[in-house]
Amino acid sequence: MVIGKSYYSLRFGTLSPEELADTAAKQGVDVLILTDINNTTGIFEFVKTCRQKNITPLTGIEFRNNNKWLYTGIAKNVKGFGELNRFLSHYRLQGQPLPENPPSFEQAFIVWPWDSKTPNEIKDNEYIGIRHFQLRQLLTSPWRNRQERILIWQPVVFTNRRDLELHRHLRAIDRNVLLDHLSPDDTASPYDWMVPPQKLMKAFNDWPEIIKTTNKLLKQLSFDFSFEGSKNKQTYTGNRSDDELLLAQLASDGLKERYGPNNTVARERVEKELSIICKLGFAAYYLMVWDIIRYSLSRGFYHVGRGSGANSVVAYCLKITDVDPIELNLYFERFLNPKRSSPPDFDIDYSWKEREEVQNYIFKRYGREHTALLGAVSTFQARAAIRELGKVYGLPKEEIDLLVTQPRGFEPDTLGKKILKTAHRLTDFPNLRTIHAGGILISEAPITNYTALDMPPKGFPTTQWDMYTAEEIGFEKFDILSQRGIGHIRDCIDIVHQTRGEKIDIHRVEDFKNDKKVKELLKKGETTGCFYIESPAMRGLLKKLQCEDYLTLVAASSIIRPGVARSGMMREYIRRFHNPNGFEYAHPILKEQLSETYGVMVYQEDVIKVCHHFAGLDLADADVLRRAMSGKYRSRKALQSIVEKFFDHCNQRGYDKALTAEVWRQIESFAGYSFSKAHSASYAVESFQSLFLKAHYPLEFMVAVINNFGGFYDTWLYVNEARRLGGIVHLPCVNKGQYATSISGKNIYLGFVHVHDLEQKTALTIINERNRNGLFQHLEDFITRTNITRDQLLLLIRMGAFRFTGKSKPQLLWEAHLFLSNGKKKKNIPRLFRTISPHYRLPRLEQHKLEEAYDEIELLGFPVSCSFFDMLKTAFRGELLARDLSHNVGRRVRMTGRLVTIKYVRTINRQIMHFATFLDANGEFFDTVHFPAILKRWPFAGNGIYLIQGKIVSEFGYPSIEVEKMASLPLLPDPRSH
Repeated sequence: MVIGKSYYSLRFGTLSPEELADTAAKQGVDVLILTDINNTTGIFEFVKTCRQKNITPLTGIEFRNNNKWLYTGIAKNVKGFGELNRFLSHYRLQGQPLPENPPSFEQAFIVWPWDSKTPNEIKDNEYIGIRHFQLRQLLTSPWRNRQERILIWQPVVFTNRRDLELHRHLRAIDRNVLLDHLSPDDTASPYDWMVPPQKLMKAFNDWPEIIKTTNKLLKQLSFDFSFEGSKNKQTYTGNRSDDELLLAQLASDGLKERYGPNNTVARERVEKELSIICKLGFAAYYLMVWDIIRYSLSRGFYHVGRGSGANSVVAYCLKITDVDPIELNLYFERFLNPKRSSPPDFDIDYSWKEREEVQNYIFKRYGREHTALLGAVSTFQARAAIRELGKVYGLPKEEIDLLVTQPRGFEPDTLGKKILKTAHRLTDFPNLRTIHAGGILISEAPITNYTALDMPPKGFPTTQWDMYTAEEIGFEKFDILSQRGIGHIRDCIDIVHQTRGEKIDIHRVEDFKNDKKVKELLKKGETTGCFYIESPAMRGLLKKLQCEDYLTLVAASSIIRPGVARSGMMREYIRRFHNPNGFEYAHPILKEQLSETYGVMVYQEDVIKVCHHFAGLDLADADVLRRAMSGKYRSRKALQSIVEKFFDHCNQRGYDKALTAEVWRQIESFAGYSFSKAHSASYAVESFQSLFLKAHYPLEFMVAVINNFGGFYDTWLYVNEARRLGGIVHLPCVNKGQYATSISGKNIYLGFVHVHDLEQKTALTIINERNRNGLFQHLEDFITRTNITRDQLLLLIRMGAFRFTGKSKPQLLWEAHLFLSNGKKKKNIPRLFRTISPHYRLPRLEQHKLEEAYDEIELLGFPVSCSFFDMLKTAFRGELLARDLSHNVGRRVRMTGRLVTIKYVRTINRQIMHFATFLDANGEFFDTVHFPAILKRWPFAGNGIYLIQGKIVSEFGYPSIEVEKMASLPLLPDPRSH
């Protein structure tokens, strides 16, 4: 009986399921059992590969507590596989160790290891596994007369001595010990390799009864699993016909609401889509997504439906998405068609604050037996592998850093070379099981029929395999994702309702698209805080395109992606956008298929169209290539065959090799980065919603952005933007502040949450006490009512949170020390009469404005009572401001700027250059370009204000500075440091 462990036995196995099957086939093994340690991650990958090689695949699990092998479960059949999964899942979900004695499985066998702890009595479904080198021990054992309960046991962990060494390195990493400190119990036996059947049988020639027992058991085992057919929950209503009727009714109702009663084009599209949906059995899937959306809307949650699902008019009618596929000419077949090689899914984004409640609803609605989060597998990456291996050899950090960075001229010694070689082998090996970003599975049969479950910190059962396996065995996932952009929108709507009494219908997207203020913000690139369009690169692109409409923004959302930008096609798109008659298409087919995007491949759909119409690939092959380009396809062999087919077809069609190479270059630039048009459209919808809020409720919007702690920039930048838009920004205040940042008219009070080292408990106590018993009258009143500790009180005083007292910080600090002289809390003891504290006469104590600024930097991370420019030693603020750049193109100029962000770029010859963004003294953006030679001579020196000398250049009307010299400007020192 040959028992394989794949590399999904994390930090133990050395072979992929495919390598296990390959090795078995080469050695003539025709039956192979996979029993990974405490997981079934690789089972289906293993089964599929074995079948391709005419090997009978069988399944099981090796059960261990920490490093101790307890016993191994072997599934009699598919039902037994489910039994083993449920047993393991029970203990993993409870966070409990596995029991020393397993239950009596109905459709699975237990095999005990042959050692000193082998039980004297075993159950009818239990056996003992014995190795060839243990046969001598059998001679003197009572079990020699019970060979009908003993099996030949040959584990496989590696194929050769090289793999044994890799195994030992993995075990040392896992045990967190030096390689020399590994004990025999930490590792597999050196005999755990694939033995040819004849050789294995020869070792047991003197024990024919054991051979007979082994063969008899093997004949009882099977794993007749079908990869065909959907494993999702099959119906929503309990009946497929009723599902189809309900979906048709909901689509009809939504059609009237979205398009009005007489839109023939939309009605025909809905009918066509319903026909395909029902034919392919996806009515239940649609209804379950609709059910999730219905629940979240009932709770007042805002969502964004994106991804290729937005190609569906039915989805638009069900309010799953706010993207109108007819307006954008999105074809449904991109989402669902009989030739599509992968199951579709909807991506639904929620606020990070609300997603967990939506997930909880799904688990309750469809039952934990049938619902699970989708897992993922985190792999070793080269640098991390080097660091881990350096540790197991006991190298100091400095030597490990050298091996990782390998600076020019560095030559590793013999040990270093060995580490680098081993790290190369480890790269892309599974390391940890994690969670998919948002995938959820809802199954018809119990989910444990297919996988054992983990319980990660997220608190929901999670499959042990990833999205690729889910797809291979027939699951369509539901992507319930979260993002901060939705949090901005939701919080802004709430703030506007609370402070102004206005209710905003954020789904009036058509109105937002035609809003003059929104168009103006887009055109000017005034998008700070707005979802997906606030980065310096995106602001620059919007200005270069003079973008003011939805369709242009949809395109911009896709061409900003790194692959398109790096290939030079983004610049070419802008040029053609402004001069649509000033270029020639490379081929008539490209003109026919890509006229909307001026011959530039912008969307994933463009890749499909070019592969299908230009190269002649069928739609299924084109879709595989498209998915591979977006990093969603695992089979490299299948991908390579399609790439070869692409070039072969182009050659057969007589295309010039240079033309084929250029078209392929554009396709390849999409690798890992491309968006579907529907995805870009979904992002653009959300961008318009953010823009509308910023255009009409700018201060409320910026407060919402600040409170969501998410976006392209740090908090200080958003505070600057709020002030730039007319807000009056105040430091936290114990009488007016809240835990989060709050707004009253134009006054914005930074929240206590921003104060470094201030405990949440302290902040909430202050707010609750103030709400119950009114404003604080003075410092002693505050201390008495809150029972605050001295350390926390001093933080608040230094933060300026007691400004209402009219006293300086030094005076308040003196009082704090007097009232809390021993550092303990002052008890709030109820008294019949209020006592008057003795009055102390203090000398007049003042604090310099600069001292306050340094306190704010220490406690908030940025100054509020002044700007960084006010803290400069020099009064020079630059020869020009950001607003003057476009009128001075070609001029050499000196400017001062507060560094905001740096973008690191490698040139064609692998040199480093930077694009940076600064704020001028008025808080306005300007951008700089730092070429490699200049960057080496005038490097960045961290955050701060810089004096920049350079030439003003412009591209498509967007100015920037090509830097020639640059230096960090010194600040005035803290007066207290003298």
